[in-house]
Amino acid sequence: MAAEPKKTARRRLTPVSTLHYVRLMYRSVLFLLLALQYILFRMDRQVSLTALMEQRPLLLTVAWAVFVVEMILRFFPSPLESPGCQKQFAQNYIKSGSTDIHIEDNNATLLVALVWIMFNGVFGALHMAGILDDGIMILLCVAYSVCDMICILFFCPFQSWFMKNKCCSTCRIYNWDYAMMFTPLFFVQKTYTWSLLALSMALLVRWELTFFRHPERFSERTNDYLRCQNCTEKLCTHKKQLFSLWKHIEEYTAARIKFLKK
Repeated sequence: MAAEPKKTARRRLTPVSTLHYVRLMYRSVLFLLLALQYILFRMDRQVSLTALMEQRPLLLTVAWAVFVVEMILRFFPSPLESPGCQKQFAQNYIKSGSTDIHIEDNNATLLVALVWIMFNGVFGALHMAGILDDGIMILLCVAYSVCDMICILFFCPFQSWFMKNKCCSTCRIYNWDYAMMFTPLFFVQKTYTWSLLALSMALLVRWELTFFRHPERFSERTNDYLRCQNCTEKLCTHKKQLFSLWKHIEEYTAARIKFLKK
């Protein structure tokens, strides 16, 4: 008697992954609300977008507070954060017994930094030339915040094209996210924008100092916390499920087109 095909177990979202989806939702809503405000500003050019936001400070205050709280929490260990950013903390260093520290290519790390600076330098130059206004730079930041969650949940170009790391847990530049997100705010001379940028840079400096002082925490070979069996995120499973779903949709679409052509 033929054995029944083994069914693939469906894994539920972990609390960490669920929080990622929540962040994706509220960052997307924030982007849409700010985009709407920008459209209203373009229809009535009497005030700038930043002045319009300051006249109606509720959205601005809430958005600023949410990002500040998110960044402050990154300075401390948390069970609701990704192992990718939590590996810097001593309490998450589980000795594997190996002393063979292997970190993904630092040349790629430098390349990412250069590409990001040059990419945003173009927007900065356009802003200084008066072609882009403060509103566009703020919208760009919020768009980056949405893309940040897309990178974690669905597809990360930095992982695939530059770093070549296994997953987010082993990502060398995981905690660069806020600094990259708020890079355009360098050109928006407001207290609330520069405070976000300053806090994000403090996160980046803290991350880099920890990396150079304790590289063993960042290597899967020396830190068992980064091993798959200890992962609290399990996003790779959901990415595979999404890829499988997309493949089924493509196959179904191709079959329907073939059927309709008959």
